[in-house]
Amino acid sequence: MSRYEYEKSKTYDPDFYALIMAAMRQADTFNAEKLRAAWPDVWDELQARYNAPGGYLPGETVPA
Repeated sequence: MSRYEYEKSKTYDPDFYALIMAAMRQADTFNAEKLRAAWPDVWDELQARYNAPGGYLPGETVPA
């Protein structure tokens, strides 16, 4: 997964992991728990990027 996939998750034509992130963003509580159980690493990255400025994780280059 990457920041690219994180950004793609906000669009209509996402890649697989971006699609999972998009589903997690829009899921109700019941379905969010199912998605989280199925893809815990994707859930963790989505939460980390959501809380990071601009979706950039530590160590990633922010374009000038």
